[in-house]
Amino acid sequence: MSKITIRYFAAAAAAAGTEEESWVRPETLAELRTQLSQTYGPQMAQVLRAGSFLINGVVRRDAGALGSDDELTVDVLPPFAGG
Repeated sequence: MSKITIRYFAAAAAAAGTEEESWVRPETLAELRTQLSQTYGPQMAQVLRAGSFLINGVVRRDAGALGSDDELTVDVLPPFAGG
């Protein structure tokens, strides 16, 4: 089983109760979104609805495959205010 590193920022970190953790790698971003919502509840689900993901530094909003990189880091970013 392959692992991924998930890093949480601001409201996402508050919802998860941590800034970083290791997870078993899901096949798709949609699966990860579902798993995070189920694990951390409504507060995380709200962050995920309006936020975005960085997958190895690349912004992703689709629900597709996470890719085949050996080392995968997923940053969970809440929406940011300001300009």
